[in-house]
Amino acid sequence: MPLKPFTQKITHLDAEKDHQEIVRLLVCHVFHWDLERALEFALFRTFAVPSISTLLEKTGEFQQRPRKRYDDTELIMYELAENGYTSERAKRAFRRMNRMHGHWPITNDDMLYVLSTFIFEPIRWIDQYGWRKLAENERLAFYHFYVGVGGMMNIKDIPGSYEAFEAFNINYEKTHFKTADSNRKIGDVTVDLLLSFYIPKFLAPVGKPVVYAMMDDPLLESMGYPKPSAFLRSFVKGMLRFRAWLIQFWPEFQQPQLGTKRKRPTYPKGYEIEELGVHYDKEQPAEQS
Repeated sequence: MPLKPFTQKITHLDAEKDHQEIVRLLVCHVFHWDLERALEFALFRTFAVPSISTLLEKTGEFQQRPRKRYDDTELIMYELAENGYTSERAKRAFRRMNRMHGHWPITNDDMLYVLSTFIFEPIRWIDQYGWRKLAENERLAFYHFYVGVGGMMNIKDIPGSYEAFEAFNINYEKTHFKTADSNRKIGDVTVDLLLSFYIPKFLAPVGKPVVYAMMDDPLLESMGYPKPSAFLRSFVKGMLRFRAWLIQFWPEFQQPQLGTKRKRPTYPKGYEIEELGVHYDKEQPAEQS
């Protein structure tokens, strides 16, 4: 089967020099739906770390305004991917994000772990459920992209290679995934929100086991969720792989699929970057550790 046009274009791009363009093409043309789902689960994995979930619970944003919290995070990520993290719009997004993060005493290691999930969860998702696997230059492009993003977020001690960062990601989960009430509280709100995108509220009890079936055992245990049956896991994963098999015969999106242009109930008339997130302008920022 001949390569699809944007996939063909990516084969000629350099993972380090052209990483912003590779990520843009993957997000907007090649794996739009898959990467959005992957980043949802990337964020979900961070809730299994009690130091992160406790802080998220303390802000109250997930409990009080879960859809706005979701939209704000997604819009900032789309601003970076669609425009490049060195663009003027990205610089405005970083100012907004860094101001919000600066209000809370977030450890550098927790920031580093969250950053690592944005690299490796999309890669793992596409390897399992994408219509094709990622090429080596695409994997490395994700690494170089988020190293650049981490630098703009003032994250320190970013590992100097793809392999070292992946090892950090795996080891951090082994040592920091622990059961906590805050994990479950933030997780439950997020599961309800994600299901609301697809099914009516009264069907949530049916939908939740499907979400759990897409989680591995360490994540389920840390979140306090029941382990789904082997049959349900096989069925859910089989359906996602069947979708991938079908998608391989479809053309890539010729027009860019822009998450920043999607209509959202949080911002029915559109948004300005400076509107995103929570504003603590009248409060003294906490020192970041």
